[in-house]
Amino acid sequence: MDLRENSFPEDFRSQLDLLMRVRRDVRRFRSDPVDEAVLQRCLGAIQLAPSVGLSEPWRIIRIESEAARSAALANFETANAAALAGYSEEKAERYAKLKLSGMREAPVQLAIYCDDATSKGHRLGARTMPEMRSYSVVTAVTLFWLSLRAEGLGLGWVSVLDPEQLNRDLDVPDDWKLIGYFCVGHPENVSKTPELEQLGWEQRRHSLPIETR
Repeated sequence: MDLRENSFPEDFRSQLDLLMRVRRDVRRFRSDPVDEAVLQRCLGAIQLAPSVGLSEPWRIIRIESEAARSAALANFETANAAALAGYSEEKAERYAKLKLSGMREAPVQLAIYCDDATSKGHRLGARTMPEMRSYSVVTAVTLFWLSLRAEGLGLGWVSVLDPEQLNRDLDVPDDWKLIGYFCVGHPENVSKTPELEQLGWEQRRHSLPIETR
């Protein structure tokens, strides 16, 4: 394709739209192993992400040892029990039925951090808004997510965790901030509808709220 072109072909745009629609936060994984070459190709998408000041603050830990996985799972289960206790009656009953982690099944698990102490980028754009470094990592995760989906893989973002406990268990530097714990593998099924919507937890908006000032 000629990079001087201002737009991509209609077929490409249609496929991109489909990719974004079937990108799901996966909780239910098959036990099939993930091809390492495919995983590395998808991880490579992170290097293509924009970052504030070209700081590239993402830091990735691959969780493979039994001790590290067990600690992460125990962390989730403790946080999940506490979250359940925070709901009452009908909402608690619905919460208890949700599957909020694929940590027992997912063959690949990653903890992705933002290095807030990085000197790369010389704080360009982060002096007034230091949170931009974290946003940069989230953008990188999004590209990784879409790349996985394009390869037939799924990603589950586990946010029901105690980040400080996870940091201690993984022995990460004090200046690293947890962005997310991610499960990667082959999804049991693919849907255009979020599972939380299917289970009646919440409805997705069908229009974008935009205000004018």
